[in-house]
Amino acid sequence: MRISDWPESMRPRERLIGKGAHTLSDTELLAIFFRTGLPGKSAIDLAQEALLHFGSLNRLCSASLDEFCRIDGLGPAKYSQLHAVLELARRTMHEDMENQLELSSSSAARDYLRMRMARLPYETFTVLFLDVRNRLIAHEEMFRGTLTHTSVHPREIVRMALRHNAASVILAHNHPSGCPQPSQHDRELTRMLSSVLSLMDIKVLDHFIIAGRHFHSFADHGEL
Repeated sequence: MRISDWPESMRPRERLIGKGAHTLSDTELLAIFFRTGLPGKSAIDLAQEALLHFGSLNRLCSASLDEFCRIDGLGPAKYSQLHAVLELARRTMHEDMENQLELSSSSAARDYLRMRMARLPYETFTVLFLDVRNRLIAHEEMFRGTLTHTSVHPREIVRMALRHNAASVILAHNHPSGCPQPSQHDRELTRMLSSVLSLMDIKVLDHFIIAGRHFHSFADHGEL
């Protein structure tokens, strides 16, 4: 049965307008995004098939173009639209963070970093530069590549902090493997950067490891 043949009170689009997007399931939200299905397969059916195939909404959104297009009814156009929506969400989050009065809470920084880094297929080391009121000044990707094979130069982070006149920083890198546990190298790097930046009176508020849905906060674990 086509969605247009459903009672109006059951149609995802009408329910979203009437009751809000938060009341819809992942399947219903995807169906609205897909808009159309295939002959004999509604948008709801297509959404259910995609979620079943990938196992979760997160894996669907992280899929490569080739993986995405393996589902009959999904192609480059829908893939492009999906990633445009994801990027809009990231940029909206960035604007919120820039306008937020305080970014010192673990949850606020974590949510922002997960939005930016959780789905990256490569390892990256980024720094959030904050002012004296813990408001975001800039988000800079400082290094890219496996940290054990990439030389993280403290002088570059110090130079950028001075350029932005930052009072504090939040360090972050991701583990594409999905395991958020810090390595000994991660701990040594955190201690070294904290020590170097403290000489410039710049405080390291936290160091996050982002691993998909999971994360590790050095501050929350008393490791700073």
